[in-house]
Amino acid sequence: MIYTCTLNPSIDYVARVEDFKEGQINRTSDTFIYPGGKGINVSRVLKHLGIESTALGFTGGFTGAFIKEFLTQDHIQHDFIEVSEVTRINVKLKSHKETEINGQGPVISLENQQNLLQKINNMRKDEFLLLAGSIPPSISDDFYADIAKKCKDKGVHVVIDGAGEPLRKTLKHQPFLIKPNHHELGELFQTNVHTKEDAIFYGKKLLETGVQNVIVSMAGDGAIFLNKDSVLVSTVPDGTVKNSVGAGDSVVAGFLSKITQERDYATAFQYGVAAGSATAFSEDLCTLEQVESLRKQIIIEEIL
Repeated sequence: MIYTCTLNPSIDYVARVEDFKEGQINRTSDTFIYPGGKGINVSRVLKHLGIESTALGFTGGFTGAFIKEFLTQDHIQHDFIEVSEVTRINVKLKSHKETEINGQGPVISLENQQNLLQKINNMRKDEFLLLAGSIPPSISDDFYADIAKKCKDKGVHVVIDGAGEPLRKTLKHQPFLIKPNHHELGELFQTNVHTKEDAIFYGKKLLETGVQNVIVSMAGDGAIFLNKDSVLVSTVPDGTVKNSVGAGDSVVAGFLSKITQERDYATAFQYGVAAGSATAFSEDLCTLEQVESLRKQIIIEEIL
């Protein structure tokens, strides 16, 4: 089983305004409402790719009810913990520029946190747990690290798609996979990562901390995969970028969909890049047909 965990999910309200003018009444040309949050995105993409998962995290109020109903209608398993405050709403404004207004999220009590840890305690060896996204202000920066340690002790493969101090604190617990973008990788080492050579250099430094596998997304320049045995570099397929939301999450989902079945890192990496690209070229998250089509365009090169 693959579990995804989103500590601070959201409803994403996507509004397209042809010529947004600040301080005036604007009319939308299109609107979309989706359940948001990196782990939820991964569960949705996994479902599109034919892989089952269970979505974990915290939800509350009418917004939390929407998320659960949406996932239920899409036949995605979920086991959220109910909290007393409402799940946040994030606004994604698409116009001549793309603007995001993200809510802060509800307070998560210590009891709520312990309930989630208990669910993780019940996981079995060789299952996968994805920890993705931001940590709510009411939860300690150590929370991901505490979970990563539990997973290591139980033989659960933990995947982390986060940033900053919460990510840094997990490294000593040897997560199975982390997926920083090049900006996040630079932040971990107080530097800037501009080139693939930079990404490979600092990606190898992450491996030295005990991380087992690393994927560094380089936006329009493709992606890089590293572990102790190989360094792989991908090309990117041709297409028009329409959507920046969920592309990185789709990389993780595509990778997990294959690595849990075939244990072939090059194939899983190629599939991850295809899924990320397919989402970037779509208004919503990628479909299986889109991923399979783009996969044929992606070349994976091994760097010795």
